[in-house]
Amino acid sequence: MARTALTRAEVLEAAASLVKRHGPAALTMRKLAAELGTAVTSIYWHVGNRESLLDALVERTVQDMGAIRPAGRTPVERILSVARILRRELRERPHLIAMVHERGLTERMFLPAQQALVHEVHAAGLRGARAADAVRAVQFQIVGFLLVERNRERSPAQSPAESDLWSPPAGSTGGTPAPDDPELARALARPADPERLFLLSVRALVQALLADGATGVSPCRYPL
Repeated sequence: MARTALTRAEVLEAAASLVKRHGPAALTMRKLAAELGTAVTSIYWHVGNRESLLDALVERTVQDMGAIRPAGRTPVERILSVARILRRELRERPHLIAMVHERGLTERMFLPAQQALVHEVHAAGLRGARAADAVRAVQFQIVGFLLVERNRERSPAQSPAESDLWSPPAGSTGGTPAPDDPELARALARPADPERLFLLSVRALVQALLADGATGVSPCRYPL
C-alpha cells in the first residue's frame, strides 16, 4: 500500500542514501518510490523529473558541506578540526561530491570551509596573500590526501605488497631496503594508518604556515 504522507525532505534523504550506496546510475524514480513505499507519481509531485531531483540533491550536498564548526583552543587545533571534518564529509559522500563537481559547483561547495579557514588564519595573525596561501595550502593538502587514499583503496592487489618489500623473507640474501635503519623498515612493513598520517601531515603544514606568518618569513622562500 502506497504512503499518502510524504515530504520533499524525505524524498531527498532517500535519494541521497541510494546515491551514497550505489552511485547516481542506481537512482531511478521507480527505485526511489520502492525505497519510500510510495507511488512514482508522488516522487514527481515532490521533486519533479529525475534531472530536477539530481539538481536538488546537488544543492542539498552543497548546503550540507557548509556545516563546518571549528573546535579547539589553539589556531593549529582549530584548523586541524576543519581539515578532519572536511575530509570526513568528502569521504562519506563520494558519489554526491562527483555530482557536485560535474555541475560546476565544486568551488561554491568549498567556500564555507575556506571561510572557516580564513577566520582561523586571521586569528593566528596572517593577512593578505599569506593568509590566502595558507587557506589554499590546507585545502589542497586535504583534497590531495583524499585522492591518494582513494587511489590506494581502488588499486588492485599488489604483489609484492609494501609489507613484502620492506620485510624480506627469512633466509633471503637480498638484504633489506634500509639496513642502517631496521626500525624504519619494520614501520614501513606495517599497514599505513591514514588517519594518523593525515593529522601528522596537516599539523606539520599548518604549524609551518603559521610560524612563517608569525616571523614574517614568506612561506615560498624555497625555489620550486
